[in-house]
Amino acid sequence: MTLADLNTRFGIADQLKFIEGPGGLTFAEIDNAQGTAYVCLQGAHVTTFRPKDQAEPVVWLSDYAKFAPGKSIRGGAPVCWPWFGPHATQSGFPGHGFARTVMWQVTASAALDSGETRLTLMLMPNEQTHAQWPHATRLELTVTVGNRLRLDLVTTNLDTEAVTIGEALHTYFHIGDIAEIQVTGLEKTGYLDKVAGSTRHTQAGPVTFSGEVDRVYVDTEATCEIVDARLKRRIVIAKSGSRSTVVWTPWAEKADKMGDFGPDGWRRMVCVESANALENVVSIPAGESHCLSVTYAAAPL
Repeated sequence: MTLADLNTRFGIADQLKFIEGPGGLTFAEIDNAQGTAYVCLQGAHVTTFRPKDQAEPVVWLSDYAKFAPGKSIRGGAPVCWPWFGPHATQSGFPGHGFARTVMWQVTASAALDSGETRLTLMLMPNEQTHAQWPHATRLELTVTVGNRLRLDLVTTNLDTEAVTIGEALHTYFHIGDIAEIQVTGLEKTGYLDKVAGSTRHTQAGPVTFSGEVDRVYVDTEATCEIVDARLKRRIVIAKSGSRSTVVWTPWAEKADKMGDFGPDGWRRMVCVESANALENVVSIPAGESHCLSVTYAAAPL
């Protein structure tokens, strides 16, 4: 669908328009009285979000992010699906699945009575995705932008047998400095520590950061908060349909090797991901759907 077609069918005056962005990729630009966001149609990838009452974004995008067909974007809210992390049996399949690097199709848009703007996209399967995921499933993401950001990721099993998925909204949050924040809500929760050889531990107190952190917290539906002393705010992450929370920062050495963080971009982000991973993968019976929903909001300390 061309930009003109998208704007004719789904554009909303003074709220939503479709534009050509970096790398020739197509983006939805959402700008209403409450908030602004950009969504790349490749990956249904929300790249940035800022409530109008915040001077700084809530969702972080690297200044050095690379935009190219078939490539993941550093920052924003990547959709990890239909598996999280490496594929269980096929090392050649992409980490975190294929959803974040393939095209999605816009299926609906709406200006809500609340003043928010809603956009719905559906993953478009192709020959490559069928080879990696031979199940009849439909994946949709609904993005609702206002003074908070809501994401609803819905998997519908159109097959005749149950399917099992792993998934995450791998969201990067904009912070003042990684060394000065805390993540609360995961106290006394068990986690797998990938930095410490995938050993199991239990969280004591808030999560703080003084080096690389890569943890999958399991069996938790808790709301988390990023308490940011420098920006004098907290980001509230409320979720449903998710039993895992992933907390990640690469720290300096690993970020330098990745090449798209820039010299100090890693200091200004932290990932707190709403997920279903490890023992929390989801089995969806034939003909049924599963929804992972998250809401991100900022409030003063």
